[in-house]
Amino acid sequence: MSAYLLECIDCGKRYPSNEAKYLCPSCGQSFQASQPLPGLLRCIYDYENLAKQFGPDVLAERSEKGLGRWAELIPLTSIKSLPPLIESATPLRPALKLGHILGLDDLWLKDDTGLPTASLKDRASAMVVACARERACKVVATASTGNAATALAGMAASVDLESVVFVPASAPPAKLAQIAVYGSRLIPIDGNYDQAFSLSIEACEEFDWYCRNTAYNPFTVEGKKTAALEIWEQLDYSVPDWIVVPTGDGVILAGIEKAFSDLAALNLIDRIPRLALVQASGCQPLVRAINEGREEIVPEVKPRSIADSIAVGVPRAGRWALKAISESRGAAIAVSDEEILEAMALLGRTTGIFAEPAAAASVAGVGKFLSKGIIKSDERVVALITGNGLKDVPAAMKAFTIPKPVESTIDAVRQFIKQGSR
Repeated sequence: MSAYLLECIDCGKRYPSNEAKYLCPSCGQSFQASQPLPGLLRCIYDYENLAKQFGPDVLAERSEKGLGRWAELIPLTSIKSLPPLIESATPLRPALKLGHILGLDDLWLKDDTGLPTASLKDRASAMVVACARERACKVVATASTGNAATALAGMAASVDLESVVFVPASAPPAKLAQIAVYGSRLIPIDGNYDQAFSLSIEACEEFDWYCRNTAYNPFTVEGKKTAALEIWEQLDYSVPDWIVVPTGDGVILAGIEKAFSDLAALNLIDRIPRLALVQASGCQPLVRAINEGREEIVPEVKPRSIADSIAVGVPRAGRWALKAISESRGAAIAVSDEEILEAMALLGRTTGIFAEPAAAASVAGVGKFLSKGIIKSDERVVALITGNGLKDVPAAMKAFTIPKPVESTIDAVRQFIKQGSR
């Protein structure tokens, strides 16, 4: 495993790993519940020495298929600390038919719908649970719109670690059911995600719980970056032109940027892919800041979207996301709920992937970036599919009409088929 320092993305100060727990001790003092987090920390490894002992040749000989495959680039003493649930990389699927319909020659889908609790958030929760185990923590807590909570609950249960989750009471029932099944202490909040986020930090301080909150805990980024490390390996150690990321808090985007920055520091790639950020029209604070050329992020007071996982009014990793888009010469766009529902249906019938609304937002974004000429038809594009549609079936049902029952006779079926062909 690798030694690391923690570097503040705002002031640049570096701290030994035992001197900073969540935010930069200096910049983090300006933390306000209603604003993006100041003083986010990123792990800095000994890249000069790692470059001598890590690369494609090493990976080719390595049998480990889960997150431990990236042992040199994760902040653990031992990969045995990782929960046992993530046993392999998720698929990077070519999407020829979908790409043809959208007008793109080389489209790939990083499909995280098959992870153990059915979302990309498993990566972050697995990493935080491992870190908690190495720190002998007894309880891990988080706030979530649903996916991070289910991921934490499942990962904690797999290693007999107690977890507490704060979620808006309006979270999709399937996600609440998952949390309950995993035995986590579920605390529904009569409020939105941003209120749950602040309350969970207060509770962690009050009860001495280890806080998994996205971005607030720097190791959430380290977990999520493994999706990009897998993409690099799955593309034969090459870099796509674009990676399209559905975005709420901005931590997945930060993780993608972090992975390629690590690879560049190891001289394993010669460029960073351009990053494309997609938000819902009813909650687009980052899109507005980027497209208006502002460094200030104005929170969304009343987030509204069918895509609950990205309906985050206060993007906690907003500062990191803005830097990632700027430094990668990326772009940002908002998509409507109607466009998201259309993308869910299109994704399903062309690829067989059932995505929840937030995950389908990336596909809606690809189409919109293409229509505006931001992404070119001959570029290689990877879109992240971050969560399974079974997590929010009621939302999926808004995109379809289920036929009424027919009589159990062949004549009725014949008539039904005839009507359907018109």
